[in-house]
Amino acid sequence: MTDSPSPFPAGEFLPNGSTYRTDPPLPPSDPTIGYKLNHLMLRIRDPEASLNFYVNLMGMRTVFTMNTGPFTIYYLGYPQTDTDRSDLQAWGEKTCSVLPHTLGLLELYHIHGSEKQPHGHYSTGNDAPHLGFGQIGFTIPDVKSALERLKGAGVKVLKELGISTRESIPLSSYEEEKGIGKGAIHPSYRRILDQIAFVSDPDGYLVELVPQNIQN
Repeated sequence: MTDSPSPFPAGEFLPNGSTYRTDPPLPPSDPTIGYKLNHLMLRIRDPEASLNFYVNLMGMRTVFTMNTGPFTIYYLGYPQTDTDRSDLQAWGEKTCSVLPHTLGLLELYHIHGSEKQPHGHYSTGNDAPHLGFGQIGFTIPDVKSALERLKGAGVKVLKELGISTRESIPLSSYEEEKGIGKGAIHPSYRRILDQIAFVSDPDGYLVELVPQNIQN
């Protein structure tokens, strides 16, 4: 017996909840057919620093930018083919033409004047008591080499490979002191977590580096 509020057994990887299957059916007539997770938005203070991180270091490219007056937005994505990578302007124009149907975009949101505010002006979602947003995740062919390259560029590493302690992930002592999220991390998940690294972007948001050949 366990006093865990989760209905699932600890340490088991359960696609679609496995036998628990908590999701309702999704028939062709469902009103949500066609919905897509298109992008997420991060507020940034310094566009030059953020674009250096996400474009030069993480390999994203600019789909479009727009100065709206009170803020400037930068939409970033990944060109997926050699053809797209060889002609970024054509890729950007093509992506803009199908923007609502494009997956995996990142919107950087620079509110004019925020660059004059001190670092920490925006909550990253991982600093108590303002907890919420966790991290933005990227899958990487070789996390070890990517991590070394990012270190060499001066990026702050928050969790190295081979580490899976509570302190190394967004599971704060603030929560534990309140009786939230108590207990040890299950060995099955520790094996996965050991293969994942975390770094910080220029505003302090957590960036998760996940291997594309992760071993469960």
